[in-house]
Amino acid sequence: MERKHDGHGRDAPRDGHRVMAWADALAAHSDRDGELTLTYCTPAHLACAQAIGGLMREAGFDSVERDAVGNVVGRYRGTAPDAHTLLTGSHFDTVRNGGRYDGRLGILVPIAAVARLAAAGRRPSFDLEVIAFAEEEGVRFRSTFLGSSAVAGRFDTGVLETRDADGISMAEAMRGCGLDPSAIPALARDPSRLIGFIEVHIEQGPVLLGQGLALGVVTSINGGVRRMIEIEGLAGHAGTTPMTGRHDAACAAAEIVLAIETRCAREPGLVGTVGQLEVPNGSTNVIAARCRLSIDVRAPVDAQRDAALADIDREIASICARRGVTWRSDEVMRAAAAPSDPGLMRAWSRALESIGLPAFALPSGAGHDAMMMASLCPQAMLFVRCGHGGISHNPRETIRADDAQLAVDAFVAMLDQLDAAAVARAPDPAPTETGPT
Repeated sequence: MERKHDGHGRDAPRDGHRVMAWADALAAHSDRDGELTLTYCTPAHLACAQAIGGLMREAGFDSVERDAVGNVVGRYRGTAPDAHTLLTGSHFDTVRNGGRYDGRLGILVPIAAVARLAAAGRRPSFDLEVIAFAEEEGVRFRSTFLGSSAVAGRFDTGVLETRDADGISMAEAMRGCGLDPSAIPALARDPSRLIGFIEVHIEQGPVLLGQGLALGVVTSINGGVRRMIEIEGLAGHAGTTPMTGRHDAACAAAEIVLAIETRCAREPGLVGTVGQLEVPNGSTNVIAARCRLSIDVRAPVDAQRDAALADIDREIASICARRGVTWRSDEVMRAAAAPSDPGLMRAWSRALESIGLPAFALPSGAGHDAMMMASLCPQAMLFVRCGHGGISHNPRETIRADDAQLAVDAFVAMLDQLDAAAVARAPDPAPTETGPT
């Protein structure tokens, strides 16, 4: 791709600016005015999918389609006959009032890389498939990784009956935006035909920023469990019920929140969060009869995470018994820790070194589609530096155009690394037999 010189001995980040402009354009599609909220199978979600498909076509992909779960899939054909496929991509849905680079950077960087290759008439030996996963965050139906689980062959059809806050089932929402839930099982890829899955993502943290580095190679993705806790107490008059005779669900919830914080602060790498806490139909002058809260526990090793969860369950049971309330726990997500594939990590490292960057390695505390894809094929991620202290899931989430440019450069270099490896592995052509002369 043509690049302009900035007059200081460097190439101006033309691809980087293109990625930033694309991210701005996609952010115009939102479920709510004045903020970026994009949830599964809404009109804005459909419009965003169509816009991504348009970017892929303009970039030069050989085929672009929207599949049965709503993923947008672009394929750039390789030169080898019967070529295997490298998968890449990320999600385009968002959290409520989120940022414009979380997930989407991992779609736009590969699109920019394909545009560069297509403009130069270049193709790798293998097929490249860029997947814009329709859903990862779990905001509307509280079921995460819908897009990547379908590709990995792990889609739970039971979630199709899950209903949103308006009582609409997932299956109804899908059919309403032109999708066919019955066709989802056919989306599963054949792992024997895959090279692996690579994902570019913003770090969503401050490590690269603190190191003064634009990019980093991810060593592993923390395993996480999400649960919803419901506490049942007894409503009573706020003025006439003695403090010693109350069965207050909200007080039990408050104590549970602090217990989670205390337990997870004891071990490095372990984190626990209560991101939702509510008193349904609460009133200022009534003791809370019910309370709901979410629990999110993550760790780099599944055993560490599960040990913390067991301790948290025991503490919840003790708190609720002492306060005379009951509780119920529903697990809504469980994702295993996903170590990166050593071979793909080495390829990312060599790619960074080839463009003049150090191969800095770091773990991921956030969950990603690569976790689900790890059940299908080898995976490895590349992190891109965030600004504003590494903040994410927030309108202030930001990256630099220079860093976006380096991400595109690194992605193209990664394709070169994998292409060289694929050519090296290819069998020599059989010798042609000739008779005596």
